[in-house]
Amino acid sequence: MILAFDTATTYGAVCGVTGGATARAERAGDVLAAVDELVPDPGALEGIVVGRGPGSFTSIRIGLAVARTLSLALGVPVAGASTLDAFDAGFAVLDARRGEVFAKGPVACRPEELAVDGLVLVGDGALRYRETFEAAGATVPPDDDPVHVPDPMLLLERAGPFGAAGLVEPLYVREPDAKPSA
Repeated sequence: MILAFDTATTYGAVCGVTGGATARAERAGDVLAAVDELVPDPGALEGIVVGRGPGSFTSIRIGLAVARTLSLALGVPVAGASTLDAFDAGFAVLDARRGEVFAKGPVACRPEELAVDGLVLVGDGALRYRETFEAAGATVPPDDDPVHVPDPMLLLERAGPFGAAGLVEPLYVREPDAKPSA
């Protein structure tokens, strides 16, 4: 059994295992509750796939820390996948806060800077900036449509190679707000 999860978006933690079972926790920090729901016997895990961003800095770090901890405790390999790869019903647009979105590339930009005419947009960024995107010619499915939630099963399909937990790096698209003082 392979476990996949992502914690980088405003949807909290989304988890899945090979075979198709899924679970979700409202907050990224509750990812282990969702994992417990899916994995009754941690010894049955053969690998872990983790979404590595882009997204919330803290939430990405939570996901990677949990993946690394489980990997080291259980002796299983880890693979990473971009959170943007967890969508397939349209062009993924994630809320990057600060009036920006993350999109394929990956890039961070203001919503009005994306060329979206004729595209179907999905993800929490598509919802947050619906009015801007629709005015630019995009289609955004209804707010309650599940296409906006990252799909951990797609992370399983699109993950990079499995290896040591420390080899999976976060996908940061812009500089952090906090900087060391000089």
